[in-house]
Amino acid sequence: MRLLQVRSGEGRTALARLEGGEVRLLRSAHDGIATTLQLFEAVEERGLDPAAWSASAEAAGAFVAAGPLDSVVLACPVTPPEVWGAGVTYRRSADFREEGTGIYDRVYTAPRPELFFKATAARCAAPGAPIGRRRDSSFTATEPELAVVLGRSGAILGYTLANDVSAWDIERENPLYLPQSKVYDGCFSFGPVIVTPDEVADPYALVLTCRVLRGPEEVFAGEAGTAQLKRRLPELVDWLRRSNAIPTGTVLSTGTGIIQPLGVGLEPGDVVEIACPAIGRLANPVAMV
Repeated sequence: MRLLQVRSGEGRTALARLEGGEVRLLRSAHDGIATTLQLFEAVEERGLDPAAWSASAEAAGAFVAAGPLDSVVLACPVTPPEVWGAGVTYRRSADFREEGTGIYDRVYTAPRPELFFKATAARCAAPGAPIGRRRDSSFTATEPELAVVLGRSGAILGYTLANDVSAWDIERENPLYLPQSKVYDGCFSFGPVIVTPDEVADPYALVLTCRVLRGPEEVFAGEAGTAQLKRRLPELVDWLRRSNAIPTGTVLSTGTGIIQPLGVGLEPGDVVEIACPAIGRLANPVAMV
């Protein structure tokens, strides 16, 4: 299943499914479920089967046609109680960040991964909404990533695309500035959908592409495959949950293998497009924050 959330004119957020490019909107709660988070909580707490629930809701007339994906206003596909990030999970990321300190290379080879708190729901940008470029940053970059949505048990409930927007100049000035590099308004976007695990045959066989458009000009393009991930997803999830209880709906972004070069940072008005055939296309304009 491909799950998303649609924002109505009244500001209400409703669960929907994407089928063949068409949106099926949940017009009323079914079995007490009206949002993606409530669906995932029922999966974790009650052992609910999402496909069976969806079929039951469809039979009850709870889902209605809402038109093609580009005709609706998207919210984040789940309202995340927490967003976490993983770093230095690709060789290219380790090489780019290394400047003689040795710390990034040591993280790449160490048993313990780099994990950091990334965002709250209020700091997340929905598909099509602006992502942020810090006013005090001279080089903010896109970090296109595969992200997983987790249950409190650590189960992977779905896969999505993410943009871990980061002020790299601030981080490179001093590693202790990492929180300021990573956490600020509009620092994270994800979507457009969450694809349930039954539709992803191999999460290590995905190819992500990224383009940064400045008006009609493409100023950057890159590509990476999840086969290049140094750490498998269960390993990252296991480390995240050590002495750290996570709520259902937590989003974990798994690191980037696409490196936007120095001198080609994001500028207000740019549009970042991240795509993966198995998941879809995530696009966001850039705004100064």
